[in-house]
Amino acid sequence: MQENIQTKKKHPNHRKQKPNDNTPKIRVCSIGGLGEVGMNMYIVESNDEIIVMDCGILFADDDVHGVEYIIPDFTYLEENKHKIVAMFITHGHEDHIGALPLFLRKLDVKIYAAGIANNLIRFKMYEYPDIHYTLESYNENSIFAYKDFTVSFFRTNHSIPDSFGIAIKTKLGYIVNSGDFKFDLTPLGDRSDFYKMAKLGNEGVLCLLADSTNSKISTFSPSEKTIANSIKQMFKSIKGRIIIATFASNVYRVEQILESSVACGRKIAVFGHSMEKAIEAASKLKYINIPKSSFIPARELNKYQGDNVTIICTGSQGEPLAALSRIANGTHKQIQLRPNDTVIYSSKPIPGNEQFINRNINLLVKRGANVIKNSPLSDTHTTGHASVEEIKLMLSLIKPKYLMPVHGEFHMLKYHANVALEMGYKKDELFCLDCGDVLEFKENSKPKVIKQGIFTDQLYLDSNFSQISSETIRERKQLADEGIITAVFTINKKKKILAPTRIKAVGFVDTNHFENLTKDIKEKATEIFIKSLNDYKTLNINGIRSATTHALSQYIYDETERKPYIFTIINVI
Repeated sequence: MQENIQTKKKHPNHRKQKPNDNTPKIRVCSIGGLGEVGMNMYIVESNDEIIVMDCGILFADDDVHGVEYIIPDFTYLEENKHKIVAMFITHGHEDHIGALPLFLRKLDVKIYAAGIANNLIRFKMYEYPDIHYTLESYNENSIFAYKDFTVSFFRTNHSIPDSFGIAIKTKLGYIVNSGDFKFDLTPLGDRSDFYKMAKLGNEGVLCLLADSTNSKISTFSPSEKTIANSIKQMFKSIKGRIIIATFASNVYRVEQILESSVACGRKIAVFGHSMEKAIEAASKLKYINIPKSSFIPARELNKYQGDNVTIICTGSQGEPLAALSRIANGTHKQIQLRPNDTVIYSSKPIPGNEQFINRNINLLVKRGANVIKNSPLSDTHTTGHASVEEIKLMLSLIKPKYLMPVHGEFHMLKYHANVALEMGYKKDELFCLDCGDVLEFKENSKPKVIKQGIFTDQLYLDSNFSQISSETIRERKQLADEGIITAVFTINKKKKILAPTRIKAVGFVDTNHFENLTKDIKEKATEIFIKSLNDYKTLNINGIRSATTHALSQYIYDETERKPYIFTIINVI
């Protein structure tokens, strides 16, 4: 992994985290996970200790040019590393563990994870052999005691096994993080631990941090078992190859697909690095029990004909480099669509990805495939997140004094708060915050919100996990939105102009319009350049270039109200 760490300008309030007195206080804050679906990272802090929960990644949308991933900025934790006692992972999804390699490169903190999350983290860290880390396991009976905190756990249902809520006992009461949850009364794995949740509620929960992703959905989430039956019936009725795409981290769904394939006598071909790793991790813990003989190597796929093959792959969100996108584009090296192929989307679109998914569907249909998406007539997906009724059930069990909705865009957080209002909570008991806001509790005092009490930011990464500076992102956006104009000047060492100014534009305005502007811009550029030459007694190339670029940019904006990127070249002969 490569890093290109930029010097970061400090947030003007980044020192506010220093306590002014020794009065016992508990502070709760999000470093990521508020205002977005992803990048989850939450902290609970006393005067002397910090507990960190999760370390997730956010998959960038198409608006952030050349960026694949976004992670939280760890500056606050780096500045307070002496206070961090541990990091606890709620479950093994990328939006909760994906940023760990970058975090562990900066901070040596003991990580605790349960079951399959533990395996997924180890598989991830195999790719970074230079990073030292300490990873230990916990289960539903584990208890970790520190000076100011005692940490325990309770099982929840989600789309991946071994999902847990975290209960942090403090001097002022429990701070509970629900993790991603739903209530599935007929789950494929272990049931939610209703008893422990109710017990916490009876002991006294000060504040609940709870999943808000589906806070706009009123109906109870369908059971994974319902989807399992639907997929099996669908597989029985389909003739020809099945190509099915889902999240690799949705282990229960992957298990259903594999078991349905075996039940229907189909061989299985797996495509996508993350899918391979997820199946391997789940198989080690016996969450997936499929005979090795049911799998066929990718290179042998074309030897198998017709009805007896299932291809399970990544790309359900239209990711350009994922297997399904390459199949749709006709660029996949091993999979070419056949007339009787059926493509199944077994996932829900992440907001913002709909256009990419629809583009792939159109390409697949044009190539002759039959495409099936989740609908009332074809249940291929259920959510792993709580709907309104499940949120009400969580609040009824945990009975928190205060609620801090997390894990969601801001409108999701507000919908979550409105559910609590319907249940009798008051507005001053609900806190819809931004990343960096600190919710502070003191004994015998009302909670206080410190707006931007700690420094938070986002770090942009490319597909190689190399960091991209904010300035580079701004430049890329400017190039994409406004275009580029190149101005070329040729002089000798005595500052004499040897050739006419050359102007070239790409992506600025349409060609015909620009031809009318070219003469004026060329004349003005020459005028600006001569003035810049005369302003410097010596041949200061950098100074002349900077002055010329700035003045030319201002002129073009005044004339066109556009701000293209100006690239000034000075040839000295």
